[in-house]
Amino acid sequence: MTFTTKIAVLLRDDLPTWQRLNVTAFVISGIAGTEPGLLGEDYEDADGTRYLPMLGQPVMIFEGDAALLAQAHTRALDRALACAIFTDELFKTGNDEDNRAAVRAVPRQALSLAGLAVHGPRNAVDKILKGARLHG
Repeated sequence: MTFTTKIAVLLRDDLPTWQRLNVTAFVISGIAGTEPGLLGEDYEDADGTRYLPMLGQPVMIFEGDAALLAQAHTRALDRALACAIFTDELFKTGNDEDNRAAVRAVPRQALSLAGLAVHGPRNAVDKILKGARLHG
């Protein structure tokens, strides 16, 4: 199945594995939380046990250096494409209120991005992520 939109996560390539996983989970929650049409139906096993819905299309995971992440962030904002971000400061906080305060305390150009997620038309997302490589 071909989708007209793309969901992508871009991670900074120097993060340890646990941080990559943490960042991915957080930024994808932002995409799913603001785009309810992206969620599919509940799952159900053969015994009738219900499970929560998940995104109905693949999530592509990319990586790049800090400069590429900053460039992708700028490209997303220039294209008016909403994005979810995770900054280095969020590794030091323990709740949503402190997370928001940590981001609010830093001007956009000075954000130390660990990762971001975007959803939008395929070609726009591809342009935003130009230069990134698939996470491997």
